[in-house]
Amino acid sequence: MGRMLTEARQRVQDALQWLWHQEGTPGQRTRGLAAGIFCGCFPIFGFQTLLGIALASVVRGNHLLAAAGTWISNPFTYVPLYWFNFRVGSLVLGPGRPWPGFDAVRQEGFSDVGWSVLTRLLLGSTITGAVCAALGWWLSVRWLQRAGS
Repeated sequence: MGRMLTEARQRVQDALQWLWHQEGTPGQRTRGLAAGIFCGCFPIFGFQTLLGIALASVVRGNHLLAAAGTWISNPFTYVPLYWFNFRVGSLVLGPGRPWPGFDAVRQEGFSDVGWSVLTRLLLGSTITGAVCAALGWWLSVRWLQRAGS
C-alpha cells in the first residue's frame, strides 16, 4: 500500500511539473493560470474552460494553464464557492432575495432564480475571481522565481 501511494504521489508530481513547464515565458504561464482562475469563479458550467482560454488569449497567457486554472471550481467546490460568491455580492449590493439553494439553481436554471440573486452572484464571482486570480498570479510568480524558471 505504501509503495502504491509513493508511486501515485510521484505520478501526480510529474504531471504537475509537466503542466507547469509548458511553453511560454514565466509571465505567459502566470497570466494563463490567473485567467483560468478568474474564469473558474463564475457559475457558467461547461463554458469556464472556453472562457478561460479566450481570456488567456486576450492577456497573452498560456492556454493549457488557463484551462487547468478553471478547475478551482469543480464538483467538490461548486456549492461553497458559489455560496461564498453570492455572499460577497450581497455584502456589496445589500440584502436581496435569499439564496435559493444550489438545487434550485441547477434545476430551474439561472433565468428562474431572479435578477436579485443573479446580480449578487455575478458581482461576487467577479470580485472573488479577481482576488483569487491576483493571488494565484502572485503565488505562481513567486514559485517560478524560487524555482529559477
